[in-house]
Amino acid sequence: MGWNSFTSGGQNTFYGRLQFNESPKSGTLRVPRYDLVDVNLLMKPNGTAPIMVEGSELKLHDQAITIGELRGFSGAGDEILYLGTTREANNIDLFAVHIITGVVRRLTSHPEYADPISFSHDNQWFVTMDTRGSNRQMWMSGLRHIPPLIDIVATTAAASTRNNGARRFFQPILIDRYGDRGDYFGQRVNYEGDGTDGSVNDDNWNGKADPAFSPDGTRIVYWQSLVVSPACGGDNLLPCPHSTAQGGRTYRVMLARLPNRNSTAPAPVLNAPDIIPWATPFPLEATVPTPYSLPAGNFTLQGEASGFAMVGLIKDSALGTFKTVNVNYSNFSDDGMHFINGYESVTVTIPVSNPWLNHLDWYSDIVQTGEEKGTKKTGPGGFHLTINAMENLFEANGTLTTIVNGVTYDQPLNGA
Repeated sequence: MGWNSFTSGGQNTFYGRLQFNESPKSGTLRVPRYDLVDVNLLMKPNGTAPIMVEGSELKLHDQAITIGELRGFSGAGDEILYLGTTREANNIDLFAVHIITGVVRRLTSHPEYADPISFSHDNQWFVTMDTRGSNRQMWMSGLRHIPPLIDIVATTAAASTRNNGARRFFQPILIDRYGDRGDYFGQRVNYEGDGTDGSVNDDNWNGKADPAFSPDGTRIVYWQSLVVSPACGGDNLLPCPHSTAQGGRTYRVMLARLPNRNSTAPAPVLNAPDIIPWATPFPLEATVPTPYSLPAGNFTLQGEASGFAMVGLIKDSALGTFKTVNVNYSNFSDDGMHFINGYESVTVTIPVSNPWLNHLDWYSDIVQTGEEKGTKKTGPGGFHLTINAMENLFEANGTLTTIVNGVTYDQPLNGA
């Protein structure tokens, strides 16, 4: 089994087995119990970090194993699924790492936010709960191919704006096992419908966590909740919808049938090892090793195809974490098709007493040319966002607007 440890000091992920202990000789509960044994910390000792410094240059490492939040296993049990370090600015995605080889695959790349995920038993498909289609995140992440430099300080905010309090903007998205690529971004499972109150594609019914496939791969089950106060009604500009469900329920379980698919057999399941070769053994009383830490300073990130970015990293003397990231792009391109010019600067202020509360002062004037044309710009005076990662209530002054190929994406309204 895999699990997460979530504390004010950060998050770590683990892998291990449950073993029945009929007559415990140690511990506080000397009764028959299950013990966790052969525990692995899912961190490579002295491993490569996503962003590292070599001399005066920054280097990005896409094969770095950085499991932010463990989300389960592939259908064959050979890969661990997780939310990982961003590959593009403000774009939070799902990844898979092979249990034996440590090879990392990026499963989602759509600019919207993906989180819960489940693989089919035949290992050929996965369904994820995703905000794509809602435009919830496009104002900050819609302009792609920008390296994730500001995410050094902006990731918590990017992960928090996907919700409005208890309201999520998730819908189930079906994607083949290879993941998003090119112009393929899967399909919305509940797209078919007339959009009326209570219909299968009523956007006021939002997906919750953990969808699942039937064993034969022909059905998908997921659950939803209806937006309720204070995410609507009262001072909120959005009126609260009336539930059309029996008894006025605001939760429902949905079963999506895939009628054009034949039943499939489950994939052979990997005989998983007790010890993962790339992980860190974590016996009783072990401590989490200190991961690689970027130094403060001024650095250059070279584009793989052209140009460069000048990057300034400033630390918070009180917290020891990074406070400000300044980036100036000059014809930066990793693929030779998308070219970035301009600047972006983000400063985060985090109270010592509350590590979940982030205040961001954001200034952006980015222009993209090439295969896609777009801008990511703040208004006069910048964009200033305050958000608590445990509450997800959007409160901002100023504007941050992204335009992609002539389509404008504005930030959410405060409280909405």
